[in-house]
Amino acid sequence: MEHQHQPESPAKMATEDHSKMDHGAMQHGDNPSMGMEGHNHHAMMIADFKKRFYLVLILTVPIMLLSAMIQKFMGVDWQFTGSKYILLALSSVVFFYGGWPFFKGLVTEIKTKTPGMMFLIGFAITAAYIYSVAVVFGLEGMDFFWELATLILIMLLGHWIEMKSIAGASKELELLVQLMPADAHMVMPDMVHDVKTDTLKENDIILVKPGEKVAADGIILEGESYLNESMLTGESKPVQKIKGQKVIAGSINGNGSLKVTVSHASKDSYISQLVKLVDDAQKSKSKTQLLADTAAKWLTIIALVAGIGTFLFWFLTGETLAFAMERMVTVIVICCPHALGLAVPLVVAKSTALSAKNGLLIKNRSAFENSRKITTIVFDKTGTLTVGKFEVSKIVSLKKELNEDEIIRIASALEQQSEHPIATGILLKAKDLSIDVPSIENFKAITGKGIEATVEGKKVLVVSPGYLKENKIAVPDEFTSNDTETVVFVIINNVLAGYIALSDEIRPESAEAIKTLKENHIKSILLTGDNSKVAKSVSDSLGLDSFIAEVLPDEKLEKIKELQSKGEFVAMTGDGVNDAPALAQADVGIAVGSGSDIAAETAGIVLVNSNPKDIVNLILFGKATHRKMIQNLIWATGYNIVALPLAAGVLYAWHILLTPAMGAVLMSASTVIVAINASMLRLKDEPKSDIKAEHHPYVKDKAKPEVKTGHQHVIKAKSKPGSKK
Repeated sequence: MEHQHQPESPAKMATEDHSKMDHGAMQHGDNPSMGMEGHNHHAMMIADFKKRFYLVLILTVPIMLLSAMIQKFMGVDWQFTGSKYILLALSSVVFFYGGWPFFKGLVTEIKTKTPGMMFLIGFAITAAYIYSVAVVFGLEGMDFFWELATLILIMLLGHWIEMKSIAGASKELELLVQLMPADAHMVMPDMVHDVKTDTLKENDIILVKPGEKVAADGIILEGESYLNESMLTGESKPVQKIKGQKVIAGSINGNGSLKVTVSHASKDSYISQLVKLVDDAQKSKSKTQLLADTAAKWLTIIALVAGIGTFLFWFLTGETLAFAMERMVTVIVICCPHALGLAVPLVVAKSTALSAKNGLLIKNRSAFENSRKITTIVFDKTGTLTVGKFEVSKIVSLKKELNEDEIIRIASALEQQSEHPIATGILLKAKDLSIDVPSIENFKAITGKGIEATVEGKKVLVVSPGYLKENKIAVPDEFTSNDTETVVFVIINNVLAGYIALSDEIRPESAEAIKTLKENHIKSILLTGDNSKVAKSVSDSLGLDSFIAEVLPDEKLEKIKELQSKGEFVAMTGDGVNDAPALAQADVGIAVGSGSDIAAETAGIVLVNSNPKDIVNLILFGKATHRKMIQNLIWATGYNIVALPLAAGVLYAWHILLTPAMGAVLMSASTVIVAINASMLRLKDEPKSDIKAEHHPYVKDKAKPEVKTGHQHVIKAKSKPGSKK
């Protein structure tokens, strides 16, 4: 089953809250290179706030000097004929020009029926302005144009700083977007032409010169070089690439010159898929985000009720209209839920982009957030705990007319259709023996048991021991294998012709990963279709808590359910079509990078590499991300508990009051602190692995059949008490 993963919607790095404000959306088109448009828009908004801030700052100085309250405080009298009208004119410029972003946001929030920060700020400054204008034209009282000007000034400064913080929080994904070069060298019959990257099509041939970025995913047609893929996979060492191997768009070429056959258009490239995955993850809302959204809505309601209530209380108890208005404006400004609206989305933007940069692709935010709750991790063996590079350790022919080379020749004919590590091992052996691999017909995968095809007119099967047992085919007396070997049998025209034993070494990182899990009180279980001896050997050497061996594909789901019924919060790692049901059943499904599209689509998280340390990193990073979210939520709501009563005037009898400007300072400060706190999120141990991104399910050649399930090499599990069948 093939799955074409196409980017269908533009990626958006800015938060929903900011797109409502019309100053934070960073739109990416289908082509990642178009993402710079969004980056430019983001930079334009920062420049706009900066320009408005400086103009308002210049005008605020004469506004304050012309204000009666400031003059009284300074002990001077600079009033003159018409001064109040000059004050009105200057304040009107500040109100309309400086307040314009807030009015736009207010209209948007009213239209979408989602009143929030912009609505409250717009309401507060409008009330202050209308009251002050009325005073100029005869209403008894004292204007507070200077409070209005300083409030708008501080709000503009706060948004300017905040936007710069947001830009910093999203820079990792911007770097990914910028990896795609704008131009490519297309090889034509007559010469090499420079063309735009987004015009490349499948089967075009491009030239990649030394030191240049690869312009498109493809296969090397000529040349060899070392490529730096660190920004895509987290792997720091350059990777050697030779003719016939895949290259990823955005990777940096070394000293060699390469001709590359383009695999697909730029919109289908690995980077585009990465941006699409990040976009989907950032737009999906977890429980924490929904909690923050609900809290922000309630805070908006509280702000309006508290503001109007404060006004009525002071006005009806004999205070001046000016005093009551000032208290109302301060309360509304203090209660703006801006920091609360940003608390989670900024952490989401940072964590998702940072994860993508380091080979942890978060497709489902809830799955990532739930990773902190994991109590048990169920590991697949091949390619995760082990290197996944099977090497042939033994070839045995059971037919006199067939020698060992012929067994490998026939088996490799079928294996050339597979991407499983066992297939790679057999094909590598055929290459070492300089064997010409014959073509095949009628290829078919036998789910969970092997593969079959017609080779030179003969029906050939390469199958697991489980197939022999199920079909009552006797295992030959000559058959021997040790605890670390995996065996496949070759059947020609319904006759057992021989077998091939392969062994796979344990990853050097596996032991450290299991140790870290134990330190964090997380159980580790091996779930494999391999035989019990192999499973026990791997489990014992790594110190796993337990192992479940000889499990058929349809039983994996039941084993996950069994663990969940015991109260475990289960994470499942898998890479095959047969793993998809178990990945879906697990509380957190993690697809490792060397596996199938179906596994990757079912899982909530995809690891570019198959390194077990990446899984540990994922859990620890999930915990760190959740801590950041909670810290931001506490800060965003906590300051209101102190500031709101002060703004309302509960300590007025002791002459302690917050001015509107001071309220704006506190509100802006909380927002900036939340943004800075989010930007400080770090992935401490960047994932490294010897398995490259070329094995990633979104990078591999889609035309090649996925037959991972043909090599589970399983024997049916014996039923255990209480197990579901």
